Amino acid sequence: MEDLLTLIKTRQSSRGLFDTNRSISKAELNKILEAARWAPTAHNMQNFEIIAVDDPQIIETIANIELTMPKGANEEGSDYVSASEEELQRKKTGILNSLPGSITEHFKNPVFEYLRKSITASSVFLIVMYDPRKRAPRSEGDLLGKISLGCVMENMWLMAHALGIAMQIVTAVDYSDEYERQLKETLGIPAYFMRAYSCRLGYPVATKENYLRVRRDPEDFTHYNHWNNFKGV
Repeated sequence: MEDLLTLIKTRQSSRGLFDTNRSISKAELNKILEAARWAPTAHNMQNFEIIAVDDPQIIETIANIELTMPKGANEEGSDYVSASEEELQRKKTGILNSLPGSITEHFKNPVFEYLRKSITASSVFLIVMYDPRKRAPRSEGDLLGKISLGCVMENMWLMAHALGIAMQIVTAVDYSDEYERQLKETLGIPAYFMRAYSCRLGYPVATKENYLRVRRDPEDFTHYNHWNNFKGV
């Protein structure tokens, strides 16, 4: 049990570049996909399809699809970036802007050159899709179905981490109609599918040891039996 908790605590987003000389084996990729297979989904709908891209030329094509920064994304993202470790410790949420490839790097470059390079360096680029024509029973807006997609993501992430493989959810990849059209055209995805998220996998070029990671303490978010009652038994 402690090994599982250690795995959960040490999992992280790898924002730096990956080693292009090291590839993820088919056996390792299959373990990650097997973890996805056994993720809990509402009513066991298994409401996802995964495109695992390991062809470098296709990954390059995806990386070169033009990106646009949604209006206001710069200001919104900056709310969760701290300028110092002291600020990050005080907030207990967000990231430090000195982390490799932090989101501030993207904001400085209007053509997302760093993001393009990071995608290109991926050993495997995973794209998780779902069919909006379906929804979990008794779930307005398919909330339960979307929660299920998060379970799929976490299962894959923990398995990748257990294998020593780095992973990052690429949130800077936009969801504009034009981007989705080009992505679907590149991969032959039916038009009615929607992308839940994209993530890149690989071995990091370098790992920064013991960088500051913050989480709220359980007593900061746990309410016992009644709202604002933070005292456990």
